[in-house]
Amino acid sequence: MPTPSEAVHSIATRRAMRRLLPLLGLAYFMSYVDRTNVALAKTQLEADIGVSAAAYGLGAGVFFISYALLEVPSNLVLYRVGARAWIARIAVTWGLVSAAMMFVQGEASFYALRFALGAAEAGLYPALMYTVTLWFSQEHRVKVVGLIYTAPAAATILGAPAGGGLMALDGVAGLQGWQWMFLVEGLVTVAVGALVWIALPSRPQDARWLSPEEATALSGRAAGSEPSPHRLRGNFKLAFGRPVVLLLAATYFVNQLVTSAIGFNLPSIVEGLGVEGSLNIGLVTGSMGVAILAGVLFFPWLHGRIGNDTGLIVLCAVAGTAAMGAYLPTDSVGARYALLFAANFFLTGTLPLFWSVAMSRMSGLMAAVGLAFINTVGLLGGFFGPMVFGLIEGRTGSDRTPFVFVVIAGLAGIALAALLKRTVGREGGGLPARIPAAVAD
Repeated sequence: MPTPSEAVHSIATRRAMRRLLPLLGLAYFMSYVDRTNVALAKTQLEADIGVSAAAYGLGAGVFFISYALLEVPSNLVLYRVGARAWIARIAVTWGLVSAAMMFVQGEASFYALRFALGAAEAGLYPALMYTVTLWFSQEHRVKVVGLIYTAPAAATILGAPAGGGLMALDGVAGLQGWQWMFLVEGLVTVAVGALVWIALPSRPQDARWLSPEEATALSGRAAGSEPSPHRLRGNFKLAFGRPVVLLLAATYFVNQLVTSAIGFNLPSIVEGLGVEGSLNIGLVTGSMGVAILAGVLFFPWLHGRIGNDTGLIVLCAVAGTAAMGAYLPTDSVGARYALLFAANFFLTGTLPLFWSVAMSRMSGLMAAVGLAFINTVGLLGGFFGPMVFGLIEGRTGSDRTPFVFVVIAGLAGIALAALLKRTVGREGGGLPARIPAAVAD
């Protein structure tokens, strides 16, 4: 039978999920739409303004360079000003830059605006994860992160067809279809930023819909029992240099390398399967979101039944790589589609498990900068994946040959996931048990 304090925490957790997850999910939904809608415009950008496949790959990836450069600084500001103000600022600025993509005139302006978009959005995802560490205890985080990850799944299911529909406005008011897509979706994101400013509390104590007892229960259980330093100076190794943090970063790098290489080229891959028309391509591309949705809901459920988060991470790496490897020799259109579906299911389904492992090993300022560091390394994978895929496709003229590169990266991911499992088992959870008083403040 739960104790009174456990009952209060349980009620407060359910209330926080109902209030926070729609807001966090909506922000992440629009970030994914605005980050990846360029994939729908790939063919039209080449036809209308001469952006080649190689230039597209570089432009798709350069987003991640500026994002990565500003990731940790962004989360340091987040730690000082709070989630409400900073997430709202991020959404408004990236929405404005995304709308400005309608003014792209050639490869140089394409690179510049993609770079600016990454700078504007920098810090959003680790800010969402950091918010989770402030509100939810470790036992609930796999489920919470899995629910947040339904946002990119929904963005793939709904965003791709919506983007395809907007592109069907080609010629209306003298604008190309891709210009309508960037304009409308960017302005919607600005509205989401305003909503976050109005409705998102930065921490439990700021929530009017929680009693003081409920706010204390959430904060206390979320913080855990391990001490955490309150300043970065003198704690760089703790934040960035522990073996488990470095392995988490490397594992995430490979995951993002693979998923970005496929994701940013998925509409053109679908077109290569014989699908014609921007709306139809958007619908088929969007159906891959069902795989993502299934993965991010199934693996948290499975983890709740059997535990063993790192073992499941290894399983996902093996199965996802196997699906991509089987894609190479397969000629059947239906089988190739099914293998892409399976790859998305495993490679995205692993992410709630991954971030739960990461969050269990950091809190406070160390969570703000540590999660940002891991995401920064992953973003570099997001840069190199589309770029290398585009270079290989440009030289070979085939959208299948780049999967050799994807499979090799997947094999490296399996090795890293296995090493992560071993390291986590040896190290255990949390920050080091003793933090010197001089640095813990």
